[in-house]
Amino acid sequence: MASFADMGTDTLTVSVQSRGSTRTLDVDQMYDIVDENSEYLALCSPTVSMSGSIKIGNETMSSTSATGVSEDYFNIKGYAVSDGRWLQYSDLSQRSKVCVIGEYLNLAYYGGNAVGETIRLNGQSFTIVGVMEQEGTDLEEGGTDDCIFLPYTTSARLTSGMISSYTITVQDETYLAESKTILEDALYDFFGSDSFYTVSSMSELLDTMTSMINMIVYILVAIAAISLLVGGIGIMNIMLVSVTERTTEIGIRKSLGAKERYIMEQFVLEAALTSALGGIIGIALGYILSAVATVVIEMLMEEAITVAPTIASVLIAFGISAGIGVIFGYLPAKKAAALNPIDALHYA
Repeated sequence: MASFADMGTDTLTVSVQSRGSTRTLDVDQMYDIVDENSEYLALCSPTVSMSGSIKIGNETMSSTSATGVSEDYFNIKGYAVSDGRWLQYSDLSQRSKVCVIGEYLNLAYYGGNAVGETIRLNGQSFTIVGVMEQEGTDLEEGGTDDCIFLPYTTSARLTSGMISSYTITVQDETYLAESKTILEDALYDFFGSDSFYTVSSMSELLDTMTSMINMIVYILVAIAAISLLVGGIGIMNIMLVSVTERTTEIGIRKSLGAKERYIMEQFVLEAALTSALGGIIGIALGYILSAVATVVIEMLMEEAITVAPTIASVLIAFGISAGIGVIFGYLPAKKAAALNPIDALHYA
């Protein structure tokens, strides 16, 4: 959820395809659509993903992302500059060969002094005018901070020349659905068909991801509930056997004046302690498996994700395990408390 939020849950991503030779949406027309619906739509930035060689000195960057954007892109994404400046309108209008780089490139290749240095993109030399503040948790190759941003006008000239992707923010995230509908209607009016564009939002993707995760959680809860039921029945059977084996003991205690509630409390406590002990073993195994999962995920996904149970989860798990013992130990305890002392002694 945090990753999706960083990508902007108040943004809309528009992908546009040309309608042959009859209708093509250019950048100015997209900006006009945004301006005409300014009560719902706010900032707009064309985005051009570049492919090709990126070189710093004699080294070639294989994982670095290069994207052409407008001067509003930093505001859209909430990025900040730690050194130098962000792209300006004059850079776009003049198709300047300037760029802003991520903190990883700044530290790994320029020793923290990248502003004023150059970097080569597809054989063209670009001057670095700014360095982004660190966005990711770790500075690593291919990470969030291994990136380059340049004017979209320049990147469009170096690539196909056609701009087909836009990032647009909404005025009020509360009306995101309405804003998306208005934008789709405007594009439909322009193209006369909905086959030449797609509009998606991070919020919708987040909702889809959340629903998928919730489905997995529900399945796991169902499996856990079945496991608890089976475990509870096991405890109940153990306690029923214990009551049968200790019938004489119960008879002696009751004949000496033990009240029913004392007998019941004894057996309920024994059931709760048995279940709680199982809970403690399970919690210990959970911590061990969490540590193993953290290492395995990092090895398989090359992403540092720490798997760690929270204190609240541990306390809830322990409480449920003890509660299962109390619930399923009640019937055997009631049976023990209801024994007639004479019958119990006769059983001996």
